[in-house]
Amino acid sequence: MPQLLGGEQQQEGEQQQQEGEQAQPEQGEQAKNGKSAPGEEQPEEEPAPKPTGPPVQPDIDDEVAEPEPLDLPSATSAGIRQQIQSLRDSLDQQQAALEASSTRLAYAQSLLKRLNNEYESFQLRLERAGLNVTEEYASLLRQRLDRLQRQTIADSLTDGIQKKLSTAREEQLKLEEFEASLDRDIQKNIELKEKRSELIRQLHDVITSHIDVLNEYFTTVADLRERVLAYQELLQQRLFWLPSAQPFALDTLGQLYQAAVWLVTSFKPSELVATMKASIDERGARMLLMLAVLIAVVVKRKTIRKNIATNGEFVGNVGKDRFSHTLLALLNSILLVFPGVLALSIVSLLLMEGNEFFKALSQGFTAAAFIVLLLSFVNKVARNDGLGERHFKWNGLTLRVIRRQIPILLAVLVPITILLPTMQTPDGAAYSDSLGRVLFTIASIALAFFAQRVMITVRRRRMEQKVLRMLHWLAVTLPLVLAAASLWGYHYTAVQLEGNLFISICWLAFTMLVYYLGLRGLSVRERRMTLQRLREQRAAERKLAEAKEAAENTGEGLPQAYDMPEMDLKDISQQSTALLRILTMALALSGLWMLWEGVIPALQLFDSLTLWTITTGIEGSDPIPITLGDLLFAILAIAATVLAAKNLPGTLEVMVLSRMNLQPGAGYAIITIVTYLIIILGVTLSLAVIGLQWSKLQWLVAALGVGLGFGLQEIVANFISGIILLFERPIRVGDTVTIGGITGTVSRIRIRATTLVDWDRKEQIIPNKTFVTQDLTNWTLTDPIVRVIVRVGVAYGSDVDKVQEVLSRVAESNARVVDDPAPAVFCVGLGESSIDFEVRVFIQDLLDYMPLAHELHSSITRELRDAGFQIPFPQRDIHVRSWIDSKTGEETNKPDGQATPS
Repeated sequence: MPQLLGGEQQQEGEQQQQEGEQAQPEQGEQAKNGKSAPGEEQPEEEPAPKPTGPPVQPDIDDEVAEPEPLDLPSATSAGIRQQIQSLRDSLDQQQAALEASSTRLAYAQSLLKRLNNEYESFQLRLERAGLNVTEEYASLLRQRLDRLQRQTIADSLTDGIQKKLSTAREEQLKLEEFEASLDRDIQKNIELKEKRSELIRQLHDVITSHIDVLNEYFTTVADLRERVLAYQELLQQRLFWLPSAQPFALDTLGQLYQAAVWLVTSFKPSELVATMKASIDERGARMLLMLAVLIAVVVKRKTIRKNIATNGEFVGNVGKDRFSHTLLALLNSILLVFPGVLALSIVSLLLMEGNEFFKALSQGFTAAAFIVLLLSFVNKVARNDGLGERHFKWNGLTLRVIRRQIPILLAVLVPITILLPTMQTPDGAAYSDSLGRVLFTIASIALAFFAQRVMITVRRRRMEQKVLRMLHWLAVTLPLVLAAASLWGYHYTAVQLEGNLFISICWLAFTMLVYYLGLRGLSVRERRMTLQRLREQRAAERKLAEAKEAAENTGEGLPQAYDMPEMDLKDISQQSTALLRILTMALALSGLWMLWEGVIPALQLFDSLTLWTITTGIEGSDPIPITLGDLLFAILAIAATVLAAKNLPGTLEVMVLSRMNLQPGAGYAIITIVTYLIIILGVTLSLAVIGLQWSKLQWLVAALGVGLGFGLQEIVANFISGIILLFERPIRVGDTVTIGGITGTVSRIRIRATTLVDWDRKEQIIPNKTFVTQDLTNWTLTDPIVRVIVRVGVAYGSDVDKVQEVLSRVAESNARVVDDPAPAVFCVGLGESSIDFEVRVFIQDLLDYMPLAHELHSSITRELRDAGFQIPFPQRDIHVRSWIDSKTGEETNKPDGQATPS
């Protein structure tokens, strides 16, 4: 069991005593102000919780002993005495494990209780003290924060508890299987079997108790970790706005010489050599690998630069431009940064196993490597013919200034970044207020100078823009203000703010890079789509000309355009760019919010202000609070849903649908369905965030369902039918269909109805329900080929085989007739006055139906006449029984067998 460290207890006891001394003058001051005058009734204040004993050190041994597995003999082959002995041994082991876990649990619970009391007491004292605390009091708070940061709950502890839990559950299951396999013959060894049963029961109870203890131990450790984190957060928030040093004065300058002497004397060659040897022994393989990569990149440096220039040659060439060229240029730019980063990282590894000074230098080299990675990458992006100039089309003058200023900025920041961590060592802490603040001030001035040079260049042609003017003013002023705050005594606050500010700028630069990469990918794809659309448009114009010619021959109208899934390229570009801009802005704001939420107290108001609470429906559980932040998140989710549903079609068309070989109308169906899904998910998420659960909405939904069933039945039926049409796709935009005696071409499919354009160019609005419930003929669903039948009759006595040959020749010679399926001619019957034939042919387009019928009739008539075959007239025999004599006007009956007068 870990023991509390006596030295730190004494230090914390002194700290607590000084905190009490700090609180006493405050109370005396209140008495002087008349707040506690004698004879006046004072409101009863709730007493502050008192910490038990010395300040808590949340140290728990993270080395969890591996439990011994349950050793049970065979239930069938082992004797009952051997089984009893094994059960007794296992019971002793499990009781020992239970006792150890119970002891750990009791210690953790007592530690959690004391830490909770200390946290509540300390929180109340800080609220009473406010910001009116002394420098020494702030220093003691900082010491407590350092102690809490060192004494954290290791992750291996919770992993060990979970492993012990898994082992205990396995042992429980193993014991149950062992008990189920035992001999149940009660006639033999009754006493031994009763003893065995009693041991099994005891062992089962011990294992069950052990599982309960481990579960409670895991929960307690998790609560302890959360409390330590909350304690650290409380101290960080309070220390952030307190002065950490005296204002910079002339006597502080005198410490600079001592600091310089300390830095020089700390570099001891013997310790440096020993440190490097120890580091090589510990991490030699890693350093060797990094050195090999460094040498390889340096050797291939010219090739990498050449590749960057080559990747930019095809930018703008529609036929050869690819987004992969931009990705390769990005990768090559990163490779050019590797030498400096790897060199600093190797030095960091070499110093990692040294004393406190060399370990601090190792941390400084690591931080310097990170800064070199960021700034050098920006420098490589801004190089001539690089990513920014050729691929992103950034301003060349701005890029030139960035290329010149970044090496100067690195020359200042890298040494300062390496030296600053040494100010945090026990020996260097004395010089943090002197040398540390001077170095910080120099770095801040360098950042302000860099921002001034870059922003002047950016604003050169846009001097009147207020946004750029404000950004220019902030970029230059903020580092100087933070440097002044550091010199005034708020060094800790200035360091934290400038660190967050630097990370924020890096995050914004990253999101800007992501935005321009996405914009580059969209532009490449849109150019290729433009070229493809031009080719398709030319082919469509030729096909439309042929269709118009066929329509003119048939005398039927031809719809000029349908609402096909293809969108206007300008709309596609606007929608995809808008969606990319929204996503990038959301990414940038989310990162900035997470970064600054713990620094700016006003941002925590959204999570602390509870609007209402909801019950979970679970007995004994606490209600869930719905905060102002949840409400704002729900509003943002609704706004994001609207924007996504509005701008998603263009992005889908560019990034997904244009790469797929889809059938006509498929893209329209996909976009419509995805839009529905986005709206449903967005509304569901928004309602869930503000606590509107399904269990509370189901009755409302049921009532709405009944109302819709009675009042809006047809509308709902048409809506559902529209979804069915989009999923099942029995009709598509551009299909020719026949339904209810109406034949036309589908021009659009909407939520409620579908529009058909018939041959008279009239638009028929047909409810979607009709297409689902009635018989439907789709002429072009899977195959646009249509059969045409022409019936021909020839006179009796004609040679049937020759007639078939002539008709077959006519059908095969027509250009509108397809070869597969092949045309066919059949003699289908013997009529009253003719031998009947059918010419069966297939056409590629339904618009060829009437022109083909005309051409076949004309050709058949001509060919049969040339071949000597007659197309007979219908013949009828007329028998006249009586007629009126034209001379006498009398009716005359015709005798049977007498011919009718002509």
